[in-house]
Amino acid sequence: MQEASLTIGDRTVTLPITVGSEGEMAIDISNLRKETGFTTFDRGFGNTAETKSAITFIDGEKGILRYRGYPIEQLAENADFLEVAWLLSSGELPTRPQLETFTEEITSHSLVREDMKHLFEAFPHAAHPMQILASEVSAMASYYPDALNPNDEEAVRISTTRLISKVITMAAWSYKYRVHQPYVYPRNDLDYSSRFLHMMFSVPAEEYEPDPVISNALNTLFILHADHEQNCSASTVRIVGSGQANLFSSIASGIHALSGPLHGGANQSVVEMLTEMVEQPGDVGHWVERAKDKDDPFRLMGFGHRVYRNFDPRAMIIKKVAQDVLDMLGLDDPLLDMAMELEKIVLDDEYFVSRKLYPNVDFYSGVIYRAMGFPTDMFTVLFAIGRMPGWIAQWNEMHRDPTTRIGRPRQIYTGETERNYPGIDGS
Repeated sequence: MQEASLTIGDRTVTLPITVGSEGEMAIDISNLRKETGFTTFDRGFGNTAETKSAITFIDGEKGILRYRGYPIEQLAENADFLEVAWLLSSGELPTRPQLETFTEEITSHSLVREDMKHLFEAFPHAAHPMQILASEVSAMASYYPDALNPNDEEAVRISTTRLISKVITMAAWSYKYRVHQPYVYPRNDLDYSSRFLHMMFSVPAEEYEPDPVISNALNTLFILHADHEQNCSASTVRIVGSGQANLFSSIASGIHALSGPLHGGANQSVVEMLTEMVEQPGDVGHWVERAKDKDDPFRLMGFGHRVYRNFDPRAMIIKKVAQDVLDMLGLDDPLLDMAMELEKIVLDDEYFVSRKLYPNVDFYSGVIYRAMGFPTDMFTVLFAIGRMPGWIAQWNEMHRDPTTRIGRPRQIYTGETERNYPGIDGS
């Protein structure tokens, strides 16, 4: 076993080294405080591995993303989203009979209980759909009290099915409520992505048939978002679940974590930025120079990533999908033109290149969603739909790990030291 030595003053302690299957190494500090009285200080946990995971591998320096060993490029090109959902949870790709059974189960559970409509109608019509979705998912725990035990495999299985199947119905219904249109019920003859598109855009007066190109593009986007290792929302799902919270409550916490503009809301911010750039006078170079000025509050959204120090492999796939969708629709989108021109300038600018600020997954995804007809504030909801299997896989892996402990980070206290209570009158 490899070991590391840490010297504090005149004392040296030995710490074991853990090595992952891809050669990643970590110093195990589990007993550091017990042996030395010290903890580590790591804002944002950027240098801390809390868990061992076999789900997703990322090499940020090389721009690599793999689910269970399969390159994201191969899955995005060839797989079905539900096939990837099975892969993330089980560790292996499904056989054809397994996929057919799983797809049938997801399809048959797509219908949401009729009385859940009242939950939608309790919100203001202007409520953000991510807040509605999180509330609906949390409420599922009260509608399905028979399947809350995190240690009951059958309860977890049926909860998983309900979440993946019903999230598209709840998302579509939240949109319909906001735009004052009738709810559209799921059609079991459609595939997963097409079913969602139909519930979103069909109205009683005019039937909507999802275009296969749009459905396939949405399928690809869901796959690209399906998991991304120990990010903010996945870590939130794990830490909430570590307290034995049920799957619905844990996933609802992940939705809330994803809703922030620094996480899942980034693609919405990209579209808002591009819209501002198109509508305001000045060439692209003007905006680039503003982004480089540290005294200017303007920032380029969609560039750079916490993990990737190379091209985000998902961004390269999405860029092609965006062009295919716009070509099929016959659209000449000024936002896409602006995005492509901006990308070209930034990739030739030493300021951004030296800082490894390459386009990320959010840079083009919002442009595609906009072309498909989704309103801007639904973009993060689409992210949540895609991420659902990953959250569930992370939650399951944590519960199956016998070494899991309830999440409880330490802190460095910087407040007042002990002082006496003087009484309300100060005497």
